[in-house]
Amino acid sequence: MSIRFTTKARRGVAAVTLAAGLALGVAGCGGGGDGDKKPEASASASKDGGSDPSAQERQEKEPLAELKGPDGLLLQLTSAERDSGGFVTVNGSMKNDGGKTINVPAQLGGNETEIIRNGRSLGGATLVDSKGKKRYYVLRDTDGRPLTTTSFPALKSGEMLPVFMQFPAPPASTTEVTFQLPMFPTATIKISG
Repeated sequence: MSIRFTTKARRGVAAVTLAAGLALGVAGCGGGGDGDKKPEASASASKDGGSDPSAQERQEKEPLAELKGPDGLLLQLTSAERDSGGFVTVNGSMKNDGGKTINVPAQLGGNETEIIRNGRSLGGATLVDSKGKKRYYVLRDTDGRPLTTTSFPALKSGEMLPVFMQFPAPPASTTEVTFQLPMFPTATIKISG
């Protein structure tokens, strides 16, 4: 009999806990008309020119570098941000600026066996610190996969694909580096952060 009582008590506690969780979830999701009015106020402030565009909006308008590659590929680098973990992440987009559908060349992955084994990527990218006389290669995870955009689809004419590459960060005093990617010209970019 005590087993039945314990089982019923556990069911009751579980039901009360579930009901309380659902009630909190519904209360958190509920919203009145006040929440809908706030975005209008901020939209009208920016319409009147009350604030400057954010750093991200400026970066979209003015890329750090624009590199023309083979078969009409266009690589736009929009940011190179240093983070507190000791990394630099380079973001951008790869666009097919040509007139026909193309495949992103496998050569962009570089010639290292470990990176090639993991499929198409931007693993061949490097950052060169001329002052410190060092070259920084794309980071890899514990399985040897490059920390970049991978598995590129065929790009149709005019199609754009967001890309990223992550590198070890050069010293904080280094604010400019040379970006290199096989089959593309080099470019000097500024690191922010």
